[in-house]
Amino acid sequence: MSVPELHWFKSSYSSSSDINDCVEVAHAPAMIHVRDSKAPGTSHVTVASATWESFLAYVTE
Repeated sequence: MSVPELHWFKSSYSSSSDINDCVEVAHAPAMIHVRDSKAPGTSHVTVASATWESFLAYVTE
């Protein structure tokens, strides 16, 4: 099974004061991938879309 390449973009929740201080996310069917923009070649975290939505609701309260 082939895995499509992820399209990474800077999260709108990242700090805009320092371009090197951000989190990048990539959407895939039913999953969200999160990585540190300063180390894109290292491991990243993958969570279910519902888990990501819950996290965003919590941090934006």
